[in-house]
Amino acid sequence: MSRRRGDDGERGSAIVEFVFIALVVFLPLVYIVAGFSAVQRGVFAANAAAREAGRALGTAPDPVSGQSRAEAAVALAVQDQSVAATDVRLAYAPVGAGCGAAGTYLPALTPGEEFSVCVTVTVRIPLLPEFIDANTATGQFVVERDRYVDG
Repeated sequence: MSRRRGDDGERGSAIVEFVFIALVVFLPLVYIVAGFSAVQRGVFAANAAAREAGRALGTAPDPVSGQSRAEAAVALAVQDQSVAATDVRLAYAPVGAGCGAAGTYLPALTPGEEFSVCVTVTVRIPLLPEFIDANTATGQFVVERDRYVDG
């Protein structure tokens, strides 16, 4: 077998090319996957928190204990998705108004009452500064109180 003399100058270049491609392609890909998973985690947290807060409030005997139950349910639901509880807002809206009108309504928990529970979660994307909080996820759950309750 004969060896060409020009081959020795290219030894190790495949490793350099692989490292370059790994930095250019794989690192941004990993960052995009991490960003999407953070957003999806926020969406899951908002939906689960709205559902659980609605269930807790809908079965409460009075508005004061219902509010504390709803806040505890929201805290547990967002903690389950590893979202900071400081980035969560719980509000209520009249049925059919949507979450755009959330905050203008307080449920009285009367028999047959219907209202929407809206939970907004601010999603933090990894490696972005804290002041960038334009990414929010909102979950909505419609509560219909039982028409036949004691009290």
